[in-house]
Amino acid sequence: MNSVFRLLTVLGGSLVLTFVVGRLADWLLRRMGARHPETPLWGLLRRCRTALRIVLFAALLRGAYQQVDWRPLNDHEAAVGRTLSLVLIGAGAWLVVHIASAAVESTYARYATGTRDPARLRRVRTQVTLIMRVVTAVVAVVAVAAMLLTFPGFRTLGTSMLASAGLIGIVAGVAAQSTLGNLFAGFQIAFGDMVRIGDTVVVDGEWGVVEEVTLTFLAVRTWDERRITMPVSYFTARPFENWSRGGIQMTGTVFIHCGHFVPVDLMREKLREVLHACPAWDGRAWDLAVTDTTPSTITVRAIVTAKDPDDLWTVRCAVREELVGWLAEKHPYALPRITTAPAALPDEQESRR
Repeated sequence: MNSVFRLLTVLGGSLVLTFVVGRLADWLLRRMGARHPETPLWGLLRRCRTALRIVLFAALLRGAYQQVDWRPLNDHEAAVGRTLSLVLIGAGAWLVVHIASAAVESTYARYATGTRDPARLRRVRTQVTLIMRVVTAVVAVVAVAAMLLTFPGFRTLGTSMLASAGLIGIVAGVAAQSTLGNLFAGFQIAFGDMVRIGDTVVVDGEWGVVEEVTLTFLAVRTWDERRITMPVSYFTARPFENWSRGGIQMTGTVFIHCGHFVPVDLMREKLREVLHACPAWDGRAWDLAVTDTTPSTITVRAIVTAKDPDDLWTVRCAVREELVGWLAEKHPYALPRITTAPAALPDEQESRR
């Protein structure tokens, strides 16, 4: 009876102490957040409450369970101690990741409030994302290694494998050459500022926006909501178009095939009218000129500008629709014509007269 009472005392005391410390930490974080509203750090740290409570509870039990003189517990003392150690290590790793994430996100938020350059924000966001992935991976590896070291059998196995570690490392390096290449390419992309989250790119003829960058792959969201996933080494080994580099404003062209009698001057004035009525046009520049001729048509090229790729697409579609509709309504003779009947020969025309 005394042993059961001591067990309940240890469990109850650990729960109460965990609850009190958790509430105290939460109260302190709320006070700090109220005093410093300019930074979201304290509010982000409050998300660590669950991990902190698990760490406290596991640590208290790990330090006090041996004081309980209860036969079932004594019979499995080693297993209980190892289980509590595993829980403590796992919860500790979870807490470290949460704290690091809160610090990184808070730093990025404060940087974002003081920076108005979208390109720099996308670059920093890409770097922050990859840094957090590296931190999470490192913490996870260390936690797993610490968990394995709690088993005596793995310590002996690790000692026996040291002699062959060099050969295993060489074999693993050769086998993981592609993975390691992608890993280093991920760091190169993040800190070499080659491509960033939110950049508009063209890869393999597909136009889209970079949605996610990891240490091994990169995801591009196309205009029709498809996701193209490719290894990050693609962007370090092959050329690609990045429309967001050097500013996101762009110049685009619209080609219209017309007949030889098209009124180019009137068409130029119509283009001016269409652009001034289009909200997506940024007003920087425009032009219209005949750029090519064939025996049956001429090619008219309109040049338009916009502040970003999305607006440029809108301007090009609007110009194409308006000019073709205007030609069809006001100057139908200027549209390309296709001959569907053979031309009469001179002798045949004379005989008909």
